[in-house]
Amino acid sequence: MEAIFEDRHDAGRQLGQVLAERGYQGEETLVLGIPRGGVVVAAEVARTLPAPLDVVIARKLRAPYQPELAIGAVISGDHLILLNEPLARAAGATQEYIEAEIRRQQAEIEHRMRLYRGDRPPPELRGRTMIVVDDGIATGYTFQAALEGLRRCEPRRLVAAVPVAPRDSLETLRRFADDIVCLATPEPFWAVGMWYHDFSQTDDAEVVTLLREHGAAADRWQPAAVA
Repeated sequence: MEAIFEDRHDAGRQLGQVLAERGYQGEETLVLGIPRGGVVVAAEVARTLPAPLDVVIARKLRAPYQPELAIGAVISGDHLILLNEPLARAAGATQEYIEAEIRRQQAEIEHRMRLYRGDRPPPELRGRTMIVVDDGIATGYTFQAALEGLRRCEPRRLVAAVPVAPRDSLETLRRFADDIVCLATPEPFWAVGMWYHDFSQTDDAEVVTLLREHGAAADRWQPAAVA
């Protein structure tokens, strides 16, 4: 079983080339990386197209006593909240618990956005072609939550783009995106990191640097006025 990509930079360059060949270029295009590792891939995509880069953060709402179980998510932007109410009830989450967990995840999103963006304003989202990028997909839950949240921002087109993912996770995502671009769907899949020679952890400092270099601060695109 051999790795497919040298590292996240290599994966991003290859992914960006495929996206360019499929016509995802133009001033309305915006690349959104999922921190942390996804931002490294997304920066190479943004460089290749070229397009401005920003981040989208989806934080799962954890079930009580089962923190690995997601009963919903909070998505950056206007703190959009997705809640699986039947699952939350089955997991024993009270209304008080849910409200407290939402506040915890909102605070973490605000902290990370301040860290990543500083005082730079967020880009305009409505009416754009948004390409959402991660370094790979396992279950796809975080990616799905990000897509669901961004869909409410009224994009022109919503694209999911990853270097590697299992086929069943991609199929789950198809109803949330207008298009999916994935370079490899190896079987058996095992884990995202197995398909990279170098899958070392990305730290916050690298994310901040990439956003400064490729970020949307200089983005001057505006949606067309509604007649």
